[in-house]
Amino acid sequence: MTMWFWWFMLACDLLIPAIMILTGRMMWKHCPKKINGLLGYRTTRSMKNNDTWRFAHMHSGRLWWRVGWVLLLLSAAVHLPFYHSDPGTIGKFALALEAVQCLVLIASIFPTEHALKKTFRDDGTRREIGGTR
Repeated sequence: MTMWFWWFMLACDLLIPAIMILTGRMMWKHCPKKINGLLGYRTTRSMKNNDTWRFAHMHSGRLWWRVGWVLLLLSAAVHLPFYHSDPGTIGKFALALEAVQCLVLIASIFPTEHALKKTFRDDGTRREIGGTR
């Protein structure tokens, strides 16, 4: 029972990183053509115009893709010491790991918003290269 549960929880704990990898690649390489409120990276700053929309998808997509691979490898590696643990320990560990993964996922908004603010003015026009006017 313990071995089966360990494998099940490993698969569950690899879902968030795998989704980040796949979704990140799609956002990065195949940005939604039209700005919409249903699909994609949707913040007030990213939805100003098509330029900010594409930039936000490219930036957040690359970030999710990279972070997803790191999370996938780390999540698999930190599971190894719990292979022969009891189901209660494995479950508590898995819950904590998934909480950390969700926090990383949510935290990825901040670098993308920072990059948008650094690249675009509040009205959505690009800042001049080398300047912050």
